[in-house]
Amino acid sequence: MAQIDIVVGTVYGAAMLVAETLAAQLQQVGHECQIFDEAALEDLEASRFLLVITATMGQGDIPPNLQPFAAALADRAPYMKGWRYALIAMGDSSYEHFCGAGRQLDGLLQELGATALLPRLEIDATVDDEPEKVALAWLTGWGNTL
Repeated sequence: MAQIDIVVGTVYGAAMLVAETLAAQLQQVGHECQIFDEAALEDLEASRFLLVITATMGQGDIPPNLQPFAAALADRAPYMKGWRYALIAMGDSSYEHFCGAGRQLDGLLQELGATALLPRLEIDATVDDEPEKVALAWLTGWGNTL
């Protein structure tokens, strides 16, 4: 089974709830998961699958607990070729920079040569008041491919 690093950018706790819900489901089917709410790039391994779950704040900003991780990605060398990841971006579509943090991180990972297992999931708080349910449905569609 797969080893999965779940990196969480959270402001009010919704992204952490999503991470914990997905980790429980993944562990139930035999995967090993670690959740990082203050991830350092050196804590992660290319051999493990990377799942990034992030809220968006302000003008599309990355949550404070994930800013050092994002800065490390922006300064990353060598590239992340061989890394596999998936990303959940959370936001509120009534704001101009909807899911801006997730979009920024997804762009950084792609620029570094990491391979997205599937397209980014964007969860809209104005539509889905239980983001963990949306994320579980998304996971059901691909979780067995790990």
